[in-house]
Amino acid sequence: MFNEKSISFDKYVYRYLPGNQRQKGISLVVSLLMLIVVLVLSMSLTTISLQGEKASRNDRDRQIALMSAEAALKDAEMDIDPQVALANGRSNVFDATSNLFFEAGCASGDGNLYQGMCLPAANGQTPVWLSIDLSNDAAGAPSVKYGRFTGQTMVAGKGAFPAKLPRYIIEAVQDVEAGGKADEQTKYFFRITAIGFGPNPNTQVVLQSFYRKAVRS
Repeated sequence: MFNEKSISFDKYVYRYLPGNQRQKGISLVVSLLMLIVVLVLSMSLTTISLQGEKASRNDRDRQIALMSAEAALKDAEMDIDPQVALANGRSNVFDATSNLFFEAGCASGDGNLYQGMCLPAANGQTPVWLSIDLSNDAAGAPSVKYGRFTGQTMVAGKGAFPAKLPRYIIEAVQDVEAGGKADEQTKYFFRITAIGFGPNPNTQVVLQSFYRKAVRS
């Protein structure tokens, strides 16, 4: 009988404990849940912020690479047809009526006067500008680095500037005009393919343009 009374008394005490003591355990659980929610929200906001920063940086790198490639196109046009005489220029080798100095697969090497001058691939074959490594900046590269024949300069490899100087190749493509006569002299226009780099060298933009040089009189 003593044990049964003791058990009954314990149940009675638990049932009539003051309310504030019974709520302490629930408050702790609620507080922990709130902390977990705040932690999850903080981590989500941090992730979104980092992704936004990464996207902005990638877009900036691409814009810099784009401007670098555009500069290389202009440099190539100056190489072909400068407005003023250039000390190291080679504009005389670009003749609108001849592809004499252009090589299959591109002339290569920094010591080669005809570096970057390419004969276009035959119909059905992979285009030259796809078959060579435009980004190659070794001494034996087939592409021309910015400013080699024009004297133009560009800051590269520092901070937010391009990681490397842009490069280009030039192809002599037969210029077939509608309505032309069969006995007319063969003419050529020049296809320029340029590559530019962002601050991250893996960010690259390739652009292409066509330049028609006046026929020498």
